[in-house]
Amino acid sequence: MLTSRVPAAVDALVAVLRAAPGLADVTVVDGPPAVNLTDRRLLFVGWQPGGETAVSLTQTFNSAGARTRDEAFQIAGYIEARTGDKDMQATRSKAFAILGEIETALRATNDSPDAPTLGGAVLWAHLTAGDLSQAQAEGSVAGLAFTVTCQARI
Repeated sequence: MLTSRVPAAVDALVAVLRAAPGLADVTVVDGPPAVNLTDRRLLFVGWQPGGETAVSLTQTFNSAGARTRDEAFQIAGYIEARTGDKDMQATRSKAFAILGEIETALRATNDSPDAPTLGGAVLWAHLTAGDLSQAQAEGSVAGLAFTVTCQARI
């Protein structure tokens, strides 16, 4: 018996983002970094700096009779944009451009009508929260923690 749509949804989100044309020059990482990555544009799915939770979920009965359950969950993510200079505005714009590509990848279009369902893994998924951090360290760094919220039926 299926107990959660979380594994399928995370896998599908990683695949959708890796296939998104607007993210072709962004390194999409499944989970936390395993090595010291030097790429200037990174996108992590299921990880945020300082966070212990990759996904948080809740389940409730869908209706009387306990035949199906509704599941709501939030997938943590993190964008990091770096430049070799001190131009914070440009670096921040790059981070938000990546966030915009995530939003685009999750929107239904004529070419991808099932995008909000992550290919059928969930009933819907959408971008719901974000927190910007900025630093100057060997150039400017903009970090953008974000949340993709999903609804599923199991």
